[in-house]
Amino acid sequence: MEKKKKRVVRDTRYTQKWHPTPLKGSFMVLSIVGLLISTYMIYPRSVNFGIAAILVFAAMFVASLISMTKAPVVES
Repeated sequence: MEKKKKRVVRDTRYTQKWHPTPLKGSFMVLSIVGLLISTYMIYPRSVNFGIAAILVFAAMFVASLISMTKAPVVES
């Protein structure tokens, strides 16, 4: 017996290649606190690790800003 192939229907509402995901507010708070801690406590003790931590938390902060401005509104 042959199996019939199911037809896949694409969702055409999201035709963009990339769309941002809504992030929680705690993500932004964590990025700000992480930036402050890595700037004032980690960077003076270890320059390389401090710069790496600052870059990670700065990327998190930028992601939260993009999410805040471009993500769709989710009603709960």
